[in-house]
Amino acid sequence: MRTRSAALLLGLAALASAPAARAQYEPSTREPTPWYVGGSLSYARPQGQFSRNVKEGFGADGHVIYRLSESGVVGLRLDGGFLVYGDEHQRVPLSSTVGGRVNVDLNTTNNIAFVGIGPQIGMPTGRLRPYVNGYAGVSYLFTESSLKGTGSGDAFASSTNYDDATFSYGGGAGLYVPFRGGPSPISLDVGVRYHNNGHARYLREGDITDNADDTITLHPHYSDTDLLSFHVGVSVGISR
Repeated sequence: MRTRSAALLLGLAALASAPAARAQYEPSTREPTPWYVGGSLSYARPQGQFSRNVKEGFGADGHVIYRLSESGVVGLRLDGGFLVYGDEHQRVPLSSTVGGRVNVDLNTTNNIAFVGIGPQIGMPTGRLRPYVNGYAGVSYLFTESSLKGTGSGDAFASSTNYDDATFSYGGGAGLYVPFRGGPSPISLDVGVRYHNNGHARYLREGDITDNADDTITLHPHYSDTDLLSFHVGVSVGISR
């Protein structure tokens, strides 16, 4: 009788421990961390009036996401990015006093930097995880000239020739393709975003004239500065 009772107790203990054992060894379908960071390379096509003056732009983006809900469906996303939509390069003397004995590279770039924050909604699980997001923030358009010596990777002097800032907002959609799960998940991130940057004043290639008296003349444009951008990068979960 005692033997039967002991066997019955052992059987019940085994049945009770089986689900816990399976939960311990089966991979979780929900990623445990609420924090995600990512970076991507981007390509942008100007829209509307902006497309008459600028052809395209190339840059990089970064973001931080905090998932607000336990399910991971809703999150708060902070974005920042930098885009170059024009550049000019010249080989010029360092100064009129030195003449042509010491030459430097004069580089002028037309740029847009932006930062924005807003919600993101997406599928937290699955092999393909679509998402949509929106943001509101600020875009900063500026043209900068810098000097760099031959064989030197760093500029030793620079000046902002022209700049303007605007309120911006927009939205996008994308897709995460997970590479790795666990406490620090990694996913491929591909997507598209529309940037409504409003009207701003800006320079494009060829809009700076160098005068004989060492002054410059600027020829700014004024129009909307909307962009449609495409990005590809990675998103990484930060382990607790």
